[in-house]
Amino acid sequence: MRHRIFEKNEEQDVFTDLLFNALLGFAFMFAIAFMMINSSEESGNINTNAEVLISVNWPDNHPDDVDAVVEDPQGGLVWYHNRDTGLMHLDRDDRGNLADTINIDGDLVFNPINQETVTVRGLQSGEYVVNLLHYKSNFNEPLPVTVKVEKLNPTVELVYYGKHYLNGVGDEATAIRFFVDGDKNISQTNQIQKRLLTNLINSK
Repeated sequence: MRHRIFEKNEEQDVFTDLLFNALLGFAFMFAIAFMMINSSEESGNINTNAEVLISVNWPDNHPDDVDAVVEDPQGGLVWYHNRDTGLMHLDRDDRGNLADTINIDGDLVFNPINQETVTVRGLQSGEYVVNLLHYKSNFNEPLPVTVKVEKLNPTVELVYYGKHYLNGVGDEATAIRFFVDGDKNISQTNQIQKRLLTNLINSK
């Protein structure tokens, strides 16, 4: 009798161990899947540590090409021919309607938004100059372009928002100039014109 009871308990122990191991395996796979989901989401969050965001927009679906040109206090220039300089980076170079399609699941989708963005990832003391260049023009009418400058840290602060008009190929205009002091505060904004690309070409 004892032998039979022992065999039954042994079978129960084997079944319990098997059930426990299966449950442990499912828990392990669930944990791995959960970590992979979190990793995927986190990989999409790119921390640029930007201090200032400069956005340049012109009408959606418009074929013209407008370029942002930004100068830092050291004379460094970021534009479509030089996407990185010092602590500044041209994040998006928009060329109007050119190359504005993206492939989504085999379908070509048109992006109507015209926008260029420049990030400043560390503020230096001195003056920054934000210019607009009408690189490609298709019409005789002036092209309206809006410029927004935001200081992001410690809280989002609107430094400048305004509309400007460009008048054809090669037209360059200063949208805003601002100063950064030793405490990283932005002040002394003005719109005194300064042709950055003309100065660059003449210096070569």
